[in-house]
Amino acid sequence: MTEIAKLAMLNLDCANPAREAEFYAQVLGWEVTHAQDEYAMISGPGAPIGFGRMDGYQPPKWPDPENGKRFHLDLHVADLDKAEQQCLELGATKPDFQPGERWRVLLDPDGQPFCICLPS
Repeated sequence: MTEIAKLAMLNLDCANPAREAEFYAQVLGWEVTHAQDEYAMISGPGAPIGFGRMDGYQPPKWPDPENGKRFHLDLHVADLDKAEQQCLELGATKPDFQPGERWRVLLDPDGQPFCICLPS
């Protein structure tokens, strides 16, 4: 298939860009390449991830079949238990509802769901 575009960057709305950037930089082993009150960015292999402050930001509720998720990141890990513990130590939380055994749903410091997953 012929490409129309290349992914340049992923930008995520949040309440606290610097905190989100620091959290994901530590989880992914990337570098915070920009941080200010309104916007922060991390860079590593692939497209960078930006975090933009949105006044009144409210994360999606997990799970909430009435108002489904907007998006979520899937992150491969070698050991679910170890990765979960490390993410929790960095400020993630773990909701009670867990829909599978090969992945875990966690909430980042702003409450956005993400998954840590074993590679297929």
